[in-house]
Amino acid sequence: MPPKKRSSGTPQKKEFKGNTKSESPDSSENAVLSPERHKDKESEFVSLSEELHATNVVCDHAWRIWEREIRPMEKANMAYSNRQQWGACLFIAGMEHDSISLTFTQFLKVVGLSVKQFISLVRKMDVNVDTISPKVNTAVTRLEKKYDVTFALYKRFVKTFEKIFAEPDKEKRKELSESSWTMFLLAKGTFLQMEDDLVIAFQLLLCVLEFFTKRFTPSLLQSPYKSAVSSSTLSPPTRASRRNQGKTKPGPLEMDMQLLETLAKEGDCNVDEVKNVYQTTFCAFLDSVGLSGLQGLPPMETLSKQYEELYHKNKDFDARLFLVDDETLSPNKIEVSKVEVTPRKNFPSEDVVIAVPQTPIRAAMNSIQQLRVDLTSASDQPSSNLLVYYKNCTVDPSEDIRKRVEELGQVFIQRFAQAVGQHCEGLGRKRFNLGAQLYYKVMESMLKSEEKRLSVQNFSKLLNNAAFHTSLLACALEVVMATYVGNSLKNGGFGCSSGASDSIETDLCFPWILDVFQLPAFDFYKVIESFIKAEPTLKHDMMKHLEQCEHVIMESLAWRADSPLFDLLKQSREEGPGEQAEPPATLNQPLHHNHTAADLYLSPVRPSRLPPSTEAEPPTPGTKAPRSNSLSLFYKKLYRMAYLRLKTLFSHLLTSHPELEPIIWTLLQHTLQNEYELMQDRHLDQLIMSAMYAICKVKNVDLRFKTIVTAYKELPNTNQETFKRVLIREGQYDSIIVFYNLVFMQKLKTNILQYSSPRPPPLSPIPHIPCSPYKNSPLRVPGSNNVYVSPLKSSRMSPVPMTPRSRILISIGESFGSADKFQKINQMVSSTDWSLKRSLDGGAAPKPLKRLRFDMDGQDEADGSKSSGESTLIQKLAEMSSTRTRMQEQKLKEESVKEHPEP
Repeated sequence: MPPKKRSSGTPQKKEFKGNTKSESPDSSENAVLSPERHKDKESEFVSLSEELHATNVVCDHAWRIWEREIRPMEKANMAYSNRQQWGACLFIAGMEHDSISLTFTQFLKVVGLSVKQFISLVRKMDVNVDTISPKVNTAVTRLEKKYDVTFALYKRFVKTFEKIFAEPDKEKRKELSESSWTMFLLAKGTFLQMEDDLVIAFQLLLCVLEFFTKRFTPSLLQSPYKSAVSSSTLSPPTRASRRNQGKTKPGPLEMDMQLLETLAKEGDCNVDEVKNVYQTTFCAFLDSVGLSGLQGLPPMETLSKQYEELYHKNKDFDARLFLVDDETLSPNKIEVSKVEVTPRKNFPSEDVVIAVPQTPIRAAMNSIQQLRVDLTSASDQPSSNLLVYYKNCTVDPSEDIRKRVEELGQVFIQRFAQAVGQHCEGLGRKRFNLGAQLYYKVMESMLKSEEKRLSVQNFSKLLNNAAFHTSLLACALEVVMATYVGNSLKNGGFGCSSGASDSIETDLCFPWILDVFQLPAFDFYKVIESFIKAEPTLKHDMMKHLEQCEHVIMESLAWRADSPLFDLLKQSREEGPGEQAEPPATLNQPLHHNHTAADLYLSPVRPSRLPPSTEAEPPTPGTKAPRSNSLSLFYKKLYRMAYLRLKTLFSHLLTSHPELEPIIWTLLQHTLQNEYELMQDRHLDQLIMSAMYAICKVKNVDLRFKTIVTAYKELPNTNQETFKRVLIREGQYDSIIVFYNLVFMQKLKTNILQYSSPRPPPLSPIPHIPCSPYKNSPLRVPGSNNVYVSPLKSSRMSPVPMTPRSRILISIGESFGSADKFQKINQMVSSTDWSLKRSLDGGAAPKPLKRLRFDMDGQDEADGSKSSGESTLIQKLAEMSSTRTRMQEQKLKEESVKEHPEP
């Protein structure tokens, strides 16, 4: 059965914001601006507010942003006039209150900014958590992406236009250029719901150019377009689109196949896809504007008027202004083209290369062409070899596989059309067929590899596993979709899960495919590594993309509340402290494993405990189930990724305190292992930043959350929602500082405070950082100290009102909001009947662990037994805590805090 469609009309959950006020539509707050009401503000600011048609509430909000966040900033960091900064503040406030009256171009004209300058200014203004909300950030990000795509299309339009038309009359040439570009903008804005899809928009542009070229004077066309049009006039008319067949209206639209093929070839575009766009989207557009029966060139006045209406309706930037090099659309710095390095053919024996400029469109077309070449010999049906594998199964999976592919294909095509445009079902079908080809190709490769590894041919359990097939098909489709839309991730893969996204999905980036198939991210993760190893033609950039998808899964997607990961972790916890997700002792060992997708999908057992077979039987009742392969490998990779991220952030902030890195890592590793509930519906980076802040607090190192967030924003692949919109409790979100105070610190307070004691918890081993598993992994290093640290189990004691000692952990004095927010936090922390405390307790609490165990070769040092060798880890601990002076200083600080508690 196909997955149930997720409702697209689900209301967004209310955010946890204490200072949000509801405004009635007829409230005076939303009335036309009253200058006398704003005498407390600078007169030039009020005048600008009037020019931008701001309401009273927008004016007030914008002034608060200016006063609290922007004015205190150093002028050297801004390099923008007050008027420009005020304009940005008014735009931000207007977006926040859904009260934008002017189009974006009109706004830019008033404040004197270009699109790129505005975006740069907004990014610089985003200094604190409360300055720019995720809502505004999403709007600005989409605006930037749409501008970049439209600019790339315009540059390609100019280049192609110059190659087609040889009109010597400048005025006629200008009118032709304006008409064709405006028609394209109108078609894109009317029939492409997802206007920033570069490939489909470019294909639509070729359709528009075909429309104008075949209506232009043939003698004024350049080669090869001149010959294409001339030859088509000598041949019988080509088939009209189905939409126009049987209609009696004069001059039915004819598609010039030869001309379209020439345009597609010159544009490195697949002609079948261009033809599909023409017959569906472009023909539907022409019908809608009454141009289907037009024999000559369309009147510019009509096109311009229709686009004007669309542009004002969407309050967009006016993309016609590219034609006149308008300053609002000019880039603020030189566009650096991507460079494709190509061997120089004249010197085959030398390692000499030449750089060939590659535009975004050409890069996309080359990737698509290469994918199609790689799949030339593949079919969207099972091969004869696959059919043999099917027949060798105890239970033949053929019919189930066929039905599943068919049903998932229908779901995919439907959701693709919803995202891109209702006339794009044909394109969705073509992309699904490519995905099916890759799916069957990789499946066959995987089975051949398993047959060689295990010397078996009966893969009945694997081939009858629905999760395996759905994940494999999803992975194949992700490769296809990423090839077409670019190797990008939607909001870093995190913001989309928070309930803040639009009700209608218009972004095909990962994890879109998981939502389409209703596939748990943890199941998808299991197939990624095997998929990459089984597909030798996969390009490096696509390997990196899938690796990044794996990172997004580990950092957030696998931690959604309904994820099967939590069931595995719960089972691991119930089996006792000896059965952890992954023992800390393995952290400093190389990441080396032989697990395939078959191992991860079929059985929780380790291969070393059973004969090597993918058809492993379940454990006998009454026996202890071995540790899950999928969970163990997931945690190995999670620990290594978490440590690398911590190390990167640490290198930006705390290089003068190197001794803190292993302590912060120990707290983070303890949290991931013992308090993994904190990851539910949250992001790994939220725990990293909180752990860093907590240790700095307890070690009296001055590091503010604002400083951490500022450094975090500069790291690659980060998203502001990670620190601006953190889950506090069910359905309620706030900034990371509120999460730290109300959730993280409350849950881990006892553990954090132990790092200030003379006998801090032992340090966790530093993970071994290997090469990427998708390259040639290093060989396993045999023989290592069989040492691991079992960090203190978390205290399950209920949070209690702050003591003088624990009060030092709270974040106070940060500029992440108004003072009343921190008063509210203090009230919540002090409240003994606060419901959040009960939710964090988790019921009855076992007593905290009173002694730490150093397990070496099965011996417990706490019981008096001695080991033959001295652990390197113990030596490091001794080096960090042996100095009596340091212990005395820490003790004096603690006593000082007790004697002089904070007011």
